[in-house]
Amino acid sequence: MFILTIYGKESEGVYAVVDADGDKILYLFEEEDDAIRYALLLEENEYPKMRVIEIENEVLLKTCKLYSYRYTIITKNDIVIPPKQNDNF
Repeated sequence: MFILTIYGKESEGVYAVVDADGDKILYLFEEEDDAIRYALLLEENEYPKMRVIEIENEVLLKTCKLYSYRYTIITKNDIVIPPKQNDNF
């Protein structure tokens, strides 16, 4: 799977979206092309430049469960549009 981080600040965290309840949800992309497109859409909305990083599925999911991170898996059939505000990371 693929995640997004801020370019040059990869060790500082992973991109997440804030839901209606104020909880952060990590976006885990199945397809690299979808992650790249989403990153470009973020940048068009004045977010910092993003970097797409591939992480082994099992490692990523175990880490999310270990730390109780909420996440959603974005499949090739999903359409996601970035929020307008850039305060999600």
